Amino acid sequence: MAEAEEVLSSKRVFALVGASQDQLKYSYEVLRTMVEAGYTVYPVNPRYESIDDLRCYRSLAEVPEKPDVAIVALAPANVERVLDEVKDRGIEVVWTPPGSWSEAVQDKCQRLGLELLYNVCPVATLRKRKV
Repeated sequence: MAEAEEVLSSKRVFALVGASQDQLKYSYEVLRTMVEAGYTVYPVNPRYESIDDLRCYRSLAEVPEKPDVAIVALAPANVERVLDEVKDRGIEVVWTPPGSWSEAVQDKCQRLGLELLYNVCPVATLRKRKV
């Protein structure tokens, strides 16, 4: 399993699957926090054309560069459906924040050869770095 601090130190380009325009949603907080910390973050959600000043992509296949990490902030059953697309895009690390992990997600990541980071909040990890 990948470690959050290692991922944040060594990776610079992230896709955020399940990004939201709703400022009260967790995925919006992840997006803004990571962008403000200097990461390149591509929001992915077929419902939006943009989130704030960032273009939003309908799928991982549309993201203009290969992300180092896919943060998948969805319900576990939806995470499972996205993992094939993650693999097809050549992304090797999947990060499922709290609430997005399940044993089925973990099993599918293993079958697909994807490295999984789960139940760790990117926002909390970044805030700890600032202290």
